[in-house]
Amino acid sequence: MTTYAALLRGINVGGVKVDMADLHAVFSGLGYAGISTYLRTGNVLFGTEAPRSALAADIETRIDREIGVRTTVLLRNRDELAALAAGNPFLDREPDPTKLHVTFLAERPGKSLVAGLAALAAEGEDVVVVGREVYLHCPHGYGRTKLSNTAIERRLAVIATTRNWRTVTALRDLATAA
Repeated sequence: MTTYAALLRGINVGGVKVDMADLHAVFSGLGYAGISTYLRTGNVLFGTEAPRSALAADIETRIDREIGVRTTVLLRNRDELAALAAGNPFLDREPDPTKLHVTFLAERPGKSLVAGLAALAAEGEDVVVVGREVYLHCPHGYGRTKLSNTAIERRLAVIATTRNWRTVTALRDLATAA
């Protein structure tokens, strides 16, 4: 069985309210095991033997049908979460986890688009794209950066969802323990 974290884009922000018990019911109805939610921002851990190829689409369809919310689901398995947590290029220079974020991308962006992303960074900020993740170092706070989820989506032309570093490491730990 593979353990996944489902990262739902735009849940419980910007007026889109979803009860975690309803999300749990959706995942249960899909036959997944070991379901748990983390925080109220659309993070669901679950296990399945099903092939990865259709998981996100199945979850999105079921959430739309049963809860009435259209969202994009980005999946990362236990090994991917462990690798991305270990690979944060800013850990050695930023001890404050509130200054670190990861933007999860639905797919790898084009190399030519990645090159322009750094132009959004303000003085002291830094951004690194590795595969389907964008690591952010925002020493002035995420709320003040121009490296917002929306800006990254526009610049890279891919759907994305951002999590703070504490959430990333908590999801990794929960997936590892599952």
